[in-house]
Amino acid sequence: MIDLLDATAELVDIASVSLGEAVFADHLEAAYLAIDGLTVDRVGDNVVARTMLGRATRLLLVGHSDTVPPNGNDRARIEGDTLWGVGAADMKGALAVMLALAGDITEPTVDVTHVIYCAEEIAAEHNGLAQLYRDAPELLAGDVAIVGEPTDATVEAGCQGTIRVEVAFAGVAAHSARPWMGSNAIHRMAPALAILDAYEERRPQLGGCAFREAMQAVGVVGGVAGNVVPDSAVLTVNHRFAPDRSIDEALAHVEATLAPALGPDDTLTLVDGAPAAAPATDHPLVAAMVEREGLEVRAKLGWTDVARLASHGVPAVNFGPGDSRVAHHRDEHVTRSQLDRCAGVLRGVLTH
Repeated sequence: MIDLLDATAELVDIASVSLGEAVFADHLEAAYLAIDGLTVDRVGDNVVARTMLGRATRLLLVGHSDTVPPNGNDRARIEGDTLWGVGAADMKGALAVMLALAGDITEPTVDVTHVIYCAEEIAAEHNGLAQLYRDAPELLAGDVAIVGEPTDATVEAGCQGTIRVEVAFAGVAAHSARPWMGSNAIHRMAPALAILDAYEERRPQLGGCAFREAMQAVGVVGGVAGNVVPDSAVLTVNHRFAPDRSIDEALAHVEATLAPALGPDDTLTLVDGAPAAAPATDHPLVAAMVEREGLEVRAKLGWTDVARLASHGVPAVNFGPGDSRVAHHRDEHVTRSQLDRCAGVLRGVLTH
């Protein structure tokens, strides 16, 4: 197999900030077209390459092509066995592994669909995987998926769902010199903030994975002028919930949690949400991979596109090189051992 550190460096050196991925998509498309035995499709800046061997199982290897904007790390830098650069961990290392395996294993024991999609790092309206499901869903047909998010070659199963709600507090305007003549909407937030500060999260065990929910205030808007008691204020709350709850159930939980702090004229509105995904560790391909390689399995305490895949009937797990804790950082990096370990595990999936 090619040197994966050098292969990742080549990809890092091709800029692919979200919504600026056309040149990178051209490179990926050409690389897959150069591999015999693949059917390659391009939809916008999304590239899908498939084997058509008639195997009983089809595996989707999934990765996103975009990165966050660079921060003095737009060019790859290799020192010893470590590569620094924007996207090295999230997730051009995984893309390098996918390309290498496609060229190296031309007769896998499962049919393989390589899905490299754009605009994962920004608002969901731009998401390339959603675009593919809308415009070419047949390209995403499959039995199980492995998403190459950086997990340091650990299986991160499922993912938490997320909702964002706005809680509007009503008050009565008055001059700040005579506050007793009004009702301060910002002050009225205090009981809700106290509830959130004391919130005791659930920690359900699902599919052998320990999830940990969270509910946090993430934004406050209010105030009219420096001498006015505000008659309105809005508190934004983010709730991360485990896969045993739907978006509706998570919203009901937020409403019940904050109910003691709300008055009759206050409102709570769902702004946006994304569903959770149950762990897919019971799928035979995933279970065999975990047992064969002795992999650690843990819950994904965050949201990834495994949820989007699961919502379309494709069970999925996160598994890729790199450490998610350095993703988006100026010192983002990936190591040779992480790349080689991930490639070795996936090679076993494709050859057993």
